[in-house]
Amino acid sequence: MNTRKRWEKKSAGTLRLVLSLAFVGCAFGLSQSASAVAATATGVMSVSATVSSTCTVGASSLAFPSGTSAAITAGNVDASGTVTVNCTAGSPYTIALDAGVGTGATLASRKMSSGALLLAYSVYTTTARTTVWGDGTASSGTVTGTGSGSSQSISAYGRIFAGQIATAATYSDTVNVTITY
Repeated sequence: MNTRKRWEKKSAGTLRLVLSLAFVGCAFGLSQSASAVAATATGVMSVSATVSSTCTVGASSLAFPSGTSAAITAGNVDASGTVTVNCTAGSPYTIALDAGVGTGATLASRKMSSGALLLAYSVYTTTARTTVWGDGTASSGTVTGTGSGSSQSISAYGRIFAGQIATAATYSDTVNVTITY
């Protein structure tokens, strides 16, 4: 083979090698340049929550002990019960009691009944029984507090008034408890 053909054949092989290396180099350079060109962007995400103020209320029975007419005539008969509230932590509340359903009942003189028979009593905010627990009208008071997020017990102090001549019977009344928050 002549020198020129050998040289052309060798040059073609070298050229293919050079082109292959150049192609690999370009591909490598492109991948390097793609990662070098990568960019980032940032933004903000708003996060919020609303916690609503809620309260629930319940009450135990205010059960007076059994007594005789003579005992009621002679002196007051006292008892206590509990109003339970559960309000969202930090929520202020006010608890009011109505006069009950007894005929002729007022906040200061509620009426338990047994048919047509009546027995007068009241409910107070303190053990001293000086403030009638009502709705804030007619010299009555309410009980206020602030929710803790768990159950809170508030004592209710009842009193059957002395001096009544009571007929032997089982007396009852229903008093509505209202919580405002």
